[in-house]
Amino acid sequence: MPRKRTLKLSCPICKKAVKSGDADFPFCSDRCRTIDLGKWASGGYVIPSPVTDAEEHIRESTPDDGDEDS
Repeated sequence: MPRKRTLKLSCPICKKAVKSGDADFPFCSDRCRTIDLGKWASGGYVIPSPVTDAEEHIRESTPDDGDEDS
């Protein structure tokens, strides 16, 4: 009969070893779970937006005048 595989990881807050079968997984305790929730609620975790060059943005929004004959 195959054994149930347990995954050992570390708590993202305090880095303590945690097993995948633990009740608070992926955290080691309710305290670390609450700290993580507080970081999300306060905006501590942010997904950065791509950085664009301002000059490149201007070139894309204005038509190119180089092709017209004066």
